[in-house]
Amino acid sequence: MGGHKNSGFYVMGHLGAYLKKSRKLRVTAKSYLKDTFFIVSGIFAAAFGLESFLLPNSFIDGGATGISLLITTISPLPLSTIIILINLPFLILGYKVIGKQFTIKATLAILGLALVLGLVDFPEITQDKLLVAVFGGFFLGAGIGLSIRGGGVLDGTEVLAIFLSRKLGATIGDVIILINILIFLTAAYLLSIETALYSMLTYLAASKTLDFIVDGIEEYTGVTIISKASEDIRLMIINKLGRGVTIYDAKGGFGKDGIHNEYDVLFTVITRLEIRKLNIEITKIDPKAFVVMSKINDTRGGMIKKRAL
Repeated sequence: MGGHKNSGFYVMGHLGAYLKKSRKLRVTAKSYLKDTFFIVSGIFAAAFGLESFLLPNSFIDGGATGISLLITTISPLPLSTIIILINLPFLILGYKVIGKQFTIKATLAILGLALVLGLVDFPEITQDKLLVAVFGGFFLGAGIGLSIRGGGVLDGTEVLAIFLSRKLGATIGDVIILINILIFLTAAYLLSIETALYSMLTYLAASKTLDFIVDGIEEYTGVTIISKASEDIRLMIINKLGRGVTIYDAKGGFGKDGIHNEYDVLFTVITRLEIRKLNIEITKIDPKAFVVMSKINDTRGGMIKKRAL
């Protein structure tokens, strides 16, 4: 009897291990397919923006792509070759700063972009400078954003910004702005002030599109609520908003006569579209509730429904 029981546990153990291994393989395969789709889509979107809008009109963007476009205007080398040469130092730096997996994906993405630029002919869409700046930036930003969603990059400037921010103590955003200022000043000197101004508009369109692709329309907001009516607010968040709530036991740090009040702190994550509704419902329950909101770029798991791209 004991032997049958032990053999049953043995079989169940092996079955559980097999199912666990199979689930890991499925998740890995799905992840690779998803990353490949994002990177390939990003390559074609960026190539379309470059060849159909920016390159024929001698407009540039910020970052490594902008440097490549700038060199193209004064060099006989094709853009596909220049993009590889410009990004090569950033890829080497990325291997040291970020890691091997990122560098492999980034290298494949940049080589893919160079290959598409060299082999695929995209038609010139328009010569209207405003349309070129806006839509060239839109497609380029979409391409870079999609590649980031796939775990790679089409522009190595971000890697340099991460490296310099660690060395100089500045933020990544500050470093990127400084790099782009130098690029646009060079464009104003080599090309013209008008072209540099339109190129700045291209950069703004690209950066806003990139933010939209990476962060999405449903930017998440973390909300911390301190209230004497915490139980009523908790039920409201669950029943009316359909969101999960985390409860922390807390003690007030300031109190008269050394008395520290104890209370529950509520934390939930909502989209920015739900902020007004939450504020109204909290005011109905406790107008004096202390509410702190902070932006969250992304979430996963729990009761938050993952946004679709």
